[in-house]
Amino acid sequence: MIVAEKIMPVNVSSTLDVERIRQDFPILRERIHGKPLVYLDNAATTQKPLFVIDAVHHYYRAQNANIHRGTHYLSQVATFEYEKARGKIRQFINAKDNKEIIFVRGTTEAINLVSSAYGRKFICAGDEIIISAMEHHSNIVPWQILCEQTGAVLRVVPMHQSGELIMEEYVKLLNEKTKLVSVVHISNALGTVNPVKEIIRLAHERNILVMLDAAQSIPHAPVDVRDLDCDFLVFSGHKMYGPTGVGVLYGKQQLLESMPPYHGGGDMIRTVSFEKTTYAELPNKFEAGTPNIAGGIGLGAAVDYINRIGIHKIAEYEAELMAYATEQLSAINKLKIIGTAKEKAGAISFVMENVHPHDTGTLLDLEGIAIRTGHHCAQPVMQFYGVPATSRASLSFYNTKEDIDALVKGLHKVMEVFK
Repeated sequence: MIVAEKIMPVNVSSTLDVERIRQDFPILRERIHGKPLVYLDNAATTQKPLFVIDAVHHYYRAQNANIHRGTHYLSQVATFEYEKARGKIRQFINAKDNKEIIFVRGTTEAINLVSSAYGRKFICAGDEIIISAMEHHSNIVPWQILCEQTGAVLRVVPMHQSGELIMEEYVKLLNEKTKLVSVVHISNALGTVNPVKEIIRLAHERNILVMLDAAQSIPHAPVDVRDLDCDFLVFSGHKMYGPTGVGVLYGKQQLLESMPPYHGGGDMIRTVSFEKTTYAELPNKFEAGTPNIAGGIGLGAAVDYINRIGIHKIAEYEAELMAYATEQLSAINKLKIIGTAKEKAGAISFVMENVHPHDTGTLLDLEGIAIRTGHHCAQPVMQFYGVPATSRASLSFYNTKEDIDALVKGLHKVMEVFK
């Protein structure tokens, strides 16, 4: 076995020492318009700790080579590190086998892979696919495309004004025509934590497959695919402190083996002739061409970093921060929080009377505060609430109550401008 140079993350104390953790993120020391950066756009992308940055840099500096096919030393080292990262991810989500971990570019490609590879083989005219009213566009559009191609029908679970799914309506939608349920674990636009274990149980009682979009849940709370018993699960590296351009599709092995390839090319084949091609075993069957090797290694490093801090500690701290942020924002006159589910995590969306969210975001930026404004790739959610857009503050374990206080102070300045 090849032993490559190890770069270990810094030790973190037994309690969540946020100020110490913040030192691991160099970008948090930047100043924006002369003001200290307050970064509250974590649902769009998280910042990267030095441990991850160093891992990517080390690959390019000392390990750079293509993987799987080379007999020389660098290729063997790169292959070892890339496959080691796959193993870290398997353990992180408690999958059974490394074969169930498919590297992709991100959540969007993972959903498209399932809709294409599974859909074109198993979904037929008249079949039904269920999604929810709070989905990201990446969990809407691929299924619409599949329905247009196959004649299948897309069904949508409605939600309450609180931003919670109407589970009674979900049960009514399940029937003998339903072939797949694909729902978000935590809403990027509302922060709602959906009862996914119950959603899966109800579907499985009818032998219906379930895919979870875990892009927003994977950095905030433990995700155990065997405990959930989901059939597919997807997430992106850049939302969990890893590089952009890399993500994961988890699928139960027997399902992935039953699906045809998504892309054709190098590394996903066993034999090629002009008469017939046979395909490689999992996971290679779904990983055509040269992958984002540095991204995969960086994602493995991100998993190491999260594990070193402790995902349960992260969840506990962020819950406290979420409660504080909700309390402080609720106290602002003429500010309305959009989405008031009992179970929320990660994000708070809001609108302010007589102020467009884009103006809110622009003025906050002048104070060094980064939030997200717009429809958050969830236009049906905006239509449901009758707003063109919202402002969204999304949290991470490196955020503090002082960050929330700065946001509140900035919002009062916005109100002064537009009063």
